Amino acid sequence: MVLINEDERMTEKSDKKTKSGKVDLTDNEFRDLEQAAHRRGFPDVKEYLLALHHESSPKTAADSSGLEIAGVPLPILAHKTKLGRIYCGDSAALLGRKDPVGDDSVDLIMTSPPFGLLRPKDYGNEDADRYVAWFERFGAQFHRILKPSGSLVIDIGGAWKRGIPTRSLYHYELLIMLCRKFEFHLAQEFFWWNPAKLPTPAEWVNIRRVRVKDAVNCIWWLSKTPFPKASNRRVLQPYSPSMQNLLKHGYKAKLRPSGHDISDKFQRDNGGAIPPNLIALANTESNTAYQRYCREHDLPEHPARFPSGVPAFFVNMLTDKGDLVVDPFAGSCMTGYVTEQMGRRWLCCELDQQYVEGAKARFIGDGCLFADTGSTREAPYEIYAPRLPIGSEDGLPLAMDGGKTRPK
Repeated sequence: MVLINEDERMTEKSDKKTKSGKVDLTDNEFRDLEQAAHRRGFPDVKEYLLALHHESSPKTAADSSGLEIAGVPLPILAHKTKLGRIYCGDSAALLGRKDPVGDDSVDLIMTSPPFGLLRPKDYGNEDADRYVAWFERFGAQFHRILKPSGSLVIDIGGAWKRGIPTRSLYHYELLIMLCRKFEFHLAQEFFWWNPAKLPTPAEWVNIRRVRVKDAVNCIWWLSKTPFPKASNRRVLQPYSPSMQNLLKHGYKAKLRPSGHDISDKFQRDNGGAIPPNLIALANTESNTAYQRYCREHDLPEHPARFPSGVPAFFVNMLTDKGDLVVDPFAGSCMTGYVTEQMGRRWLCCELDQQYVEGAKARFIGDGCLFADTGSTREAPYEIYAPRLPIGSEDGLPLAMDGGKTRPK
């Protein structure tokens, strides 16, 4: 008999192959083991511990490709469409095999991995301090499967250090690790500004008033070579009213104070403005068909979905129809949904079976049943520019201790 202490309850499990024994764990130790088992696709702590034992055994070996992760169950094919497939399980185990994803076969890896947060989330995030080491096994496979002309795009949010108003550097350390250890190139950094973000962290923003709200995610665009295929002509934005006026009435060529020589070519209508590396897109879904389906079928909604406009931007700029797009942290499979709509082949993998069941609803029926195509907003988002004078300072003293003392 093996007795495991689970949240102050004694759960009995039998195993005829072993002697009787008892494992005493604290609540935190058991919770950590449960979360680790869940992240790697094991049904319970027992199976996870057995797999760890097998991994450490000298008799355990990888398959003939040398890539398979020992002791980790292979993901199962959960759903197929005309262009794509959803797998349920550990994506590291899936990508560790040359079938279904061969060497140099992927045009774009578009993903939003679990963020390295200080508080555990239902979707299985890693602790910020351990994040980079955890991500290395994925980095190796990303480099293997990506074409020389392909791109790796990672949407990743930041984290605050526990108990103090300073930021973790884990997402920058991740970027540096991928570039130094796996020799990825940073093609360009992007920033996704979510205008609808709540003013968090509340302790430092709302209560002690020593920080502003955290409303931007980093998006790292990486590549195996300095010259991945791309075209910004596919993601042009409408001209601003001032640019439209300039095109209509003309512009006098001259040298600007910044040193840029603005020639007559500046008056050419190129069909739109080149966008900046700031993606302004509110994440305000509250009653989409995906969400209604999850509620009607008692399925959890994935809490960290990015809006369709984020993957659509990069799929459009970095791939052609028929290309292969992979999302190893699929969540609700928004990347697969967008990619199907845009005529690309795709493969998504998600660890949590209930999230997979909800994701499958995006593809029910002929084609994609749910037209959750994201924001229909046509007007640009606005943010006020800092200016002088900003306002009176009277009665608004600075926190001389930097917010160390909580206001009463």
